[in-house]
Amino acid sequence: MSELDPAAAFRELHSHGMLLLANVWDAGSARLVESLGAKAIATTSAGVAWSLGYRDGDALPIEKLIDAVASMSRVLHVPLTVDSESGYSDNPAIVADNIARLIDAGAVGINLEDGSDDPALLCAKLEQIKRSSARMGVNLFINARTDVFLAGLAPEPRRVEETLARAQRYRDAGADGLFVPGLTDRNEIRAIAEGTALPLNIMARPTLPPAAELEGLGVRRLSAGSAIAESIFARAATLAGGFLGNGASAPLSEQAMRYPDINALFAAR
Repeated sequence: MSELDPAAAFRELHSHGMLLLANVWDAGSARLVESLGAKAIATTSAGVAWSLGYRDGDALPIEKLIDAVASMSRVLHVPLTVDSESGYSDNPAIVADNIARLIDAGAVGINLEDGSDDPALLCAKLEQIKRSSARMGVNLFINARTDVFLAGLAPEPRRVEETLARAQRYRDAGADGLFVPGLTDRNEIRAIAEGTALPLNIMARPTLPPAAELEGLGVRRLSAGSAIAESIFARAATLAGGFLGNGASAPLSEQAMRYPDINALFAAR
């Protein structure tokens, strides 16, 4: 990794090119993705919640998330950014305290979303987090997520305008990046990338243009979101369902990663 500290190294990854994030859900998946050459590791809130037996959507107890982040940090050498949903509270002071605990556990970046709340609430959270992380001496990278496209928070003709208006407010409040899940149209991607000073992050979707084209449109960060975790669940369901149905052993070994190779990922960790 760079000679920069992890927070500075993670920030630097947004300054040029496009950062690809194959979102993970536990220490094992984090270490696996790191071993494949990832420059940084990002969590998926859905995947983390599911792996711990909770639904996605601010249902995961913050203590569970902190423990998960600490376990990931223990096995990683690259920067770790954490999807903290809405911060697990509507109280900005509590949210700032929750994020401080994630920083202590090893996070150098976070995602924080507005959802259907008034944008003023996310602004208040961002301001509190920025002050709190500065007191801790960590230049935390805050990726402000807006659900204007994903949740249809504005009429379709006004979605770009509304997204850019929120981006400016979030930047003024301390955001370092803008995450717009659900954004797939080339013209809208370009308009938002050109209309904000924040590096633009979008989420993988089947209808997205190729990564090289996205970079040319101004995208600086592309996240897998929960897609990898969803695919793993589907694969596990196929294997387990088949085994429960007929007890056949052979399919369990098809396309399997070798036990020694998996075990070696955690040597001296």
